[in-house]
Amino acid sequence: MENQKKRIFSGIQPSGCITLGNYLGALKNWVALQDEYECIYSVVDLHSITVRQEPAALRKNALDLLAEYLACGIDPNKSLMFIQSHVSAHAELGWILNCFTYMGELSRMTQFKDKSQKHEDNINAGLFTYPCLMAADILLYQADLVPIGSDQKQHLELTRDLAQRMNTIYGDIFTVPESFIPKMGARVMSLANPTAKMSKSDENPNGFIALLDPPETIMRKVKRAVTDSDGEIAYKDEKPGIKNLLNIYCACTGTSLEDALSEFAGKGYGDLKVKVGEAVVSCLEPIQKRYADYIKNKDYLKEVYRSGAEQASYIANKTLRKVHKKLGYIER
Repeated sequence: MENQKKRIFSGIQPSGCITLGNYLGALKNWVALQDEYECIYSVVDLHSITVRQEPAALRKNALDLLAEYLACGIDPNKSLMFIQSHVSAHAELGWILNCFTYMGELSRMTQFKDKSQKHEDNINAGLFTYPCLMAADILLYQADLVPIGSDQKQHLELTRDLAQRMNTIYGDIFTVPESFIPKMGARVMSLANPTAKMSKSDENPNGFIALLDPPETIMRKVKRAVTDSDGEIAYKDEKPGIKNLLNIYCACTGTSLEDALSEFAGKGYGDLKVKVGEAVVSCLEPIQKRYADYIKNKDYLKEVYRSGAEQASYIANKTLRKVHKKLGYIER
């Protein structure tokens, strides 16, 4: 059993488009992990409703996201893919973890503070207890590793604390997950504000590139990218716009930073932007073609998410039965 693959869990909310940042920073790595790890990837739609959603749009976004997972190269024969709301154990364990999480722990979450400011008219309890559901997502599958960005570190720490807390009280229940920092993965910043991460919630639509943006839109956004006035193409912290464009170019082409700097030596920002735009278009074109095929095939998508939910439920319910027994619930 020593050669058993470690298990990875991750998920994305279907609350809009996937950005180039999501792809280069996360999804591209998810694809690369499939052979080395046992991967479980979810469309985490239960999390989406902490912010009001239009029902028809949420349904469409969830299906679109599944098609985008497939288009990026996640293989249902290698990875488990499912829609979170199709596995009721997530909500059930989320409630149980609520009862083992302290108010002080949740009130310190920076994402709660940020989202509360953005949605002052809807500061709901779900927004506050969101990290308990996120912990349930991970702990249900006894995940060894969780790929995270810097904005999720707090949530994973809470997940680890909850796993250790319950293991201490009741004995061995949960695997305590570790953070997984991929060997490769670009941190893509906003084109409009290169000191902030690229995000689909950016108020300026020129700040992000969506995975499904047409070539002319991609070129236009890259050409409008914020740079600086000194004209030198150099990889320096004091030149965040140029640094970001170089990172994107290297991630899309597989070129080393050293080779990219040699290629652009003596050239202007206009040349750099054209090359970066072309590299992004070239990188996303095959994904967009595959997406167009998948999204037309609703029967296949249904087959993928139904089969995934069945397999996910089997694993999740096994953990839930263990939790129930430890807590003293009567066996069903």
